[in-house]
Amino acid sequence: MELSPTGSRWRATTRRAFLGTSLGLATAAAMAPRATAAPLRRIPRGAIGMHLYTMRGPLAADFHGTLERLAEIGYATVGVSGRHGNGAPGIRRMLDATGLRAVLEHVSYDTLRGAGLPQALDDLHTLGAKWPVVPSLPGSLHTPAGFRDVAREFNRIGKASREAGLGPLLFHNHGADHAAVDGEVLYDILVRETDPELVGFELDVYWAAKGDADPARYFVRHPRRFPALHVKDMAPDGSIADVGSGVLDFAAMFRDAHVGGVKQWLVEHDAPADPFATARNSYGYLAGLRY
Repeated sequence: MELSPTGSRWRATTRRAFLGTSLGLATAAAMAPRATAAPLRRIPRGAIGMHLYTMRGPLAADFHGTLERLAEIGYATVGVSGRHGNGAPGIRRMLDATGLRAVLEHVSYDTLRGAGLPQALDDLHTLGAKWPVVPSLPGSLHTPAGFRDVAREFNRIGKASREAGLGPLLFHNHGADHAAVDGEVLYDILVRETDPELVGFELDVYWAAKGDADPARYFVRHPRRFPALHVKDMAPDGSIADVGSGVLDFAAMFRDAHVGGVKQWLVEHDAPADPFATARNSYGYLAGLRY
């Protein structure tokens, strides 16, 4: 995973981004008729999931038992990331036994763009999932030309996914994907140059904020492109924190999530000290959030 640079510059930028969003929402609310104020939203319980990369340690020791504990906490869905020696049919049996549902699987870019694509799509059907997700891109492609080549490949893979009866291909971002290179924001190239019917995005809100991007603005500017989120918080020093324990303003961030088409809020922590404590803390916060 990427190392997390620290410093006051990006913390100030993050605060400015979310303060700007909050001020805009506050102004709109002040101008709206009070009698027609919308009720506060909550995340549907069936939309709160766990991205299983968070639980990779416990999964390697006891895959089935880890899924059972996630279900007991209250999670309804999972994003598959690493199978730990299990095949897709075996994972599906364990999911069914624990009442969990897979919604997506992370599959390498090289697999999806190569001969492994048909099997990857078949496995998604077996898992009962909807979306294939590219988890990251090689550093060698982080140029405008490289991302334009990727956009064309994403459209091709997304078309195959749709023709297989699945959802669009999704892309999971990291901080470097939001860099400006030769005057162009790399992530925006993918958003602009992919077909919305074929390609969407699993927006990691932590890495977006770390890359000085405002997730809420993406929801408004690019409706229905973001069916899934990776939800993790940012500690004051810039490291990853359990959801609800850091500095990110999730209530402001999620007010336009419905415009962005968000269907799944998947908790993730790249390096949790105690994965189950992270799972409990993050679920409790999301289940109680009003926005």
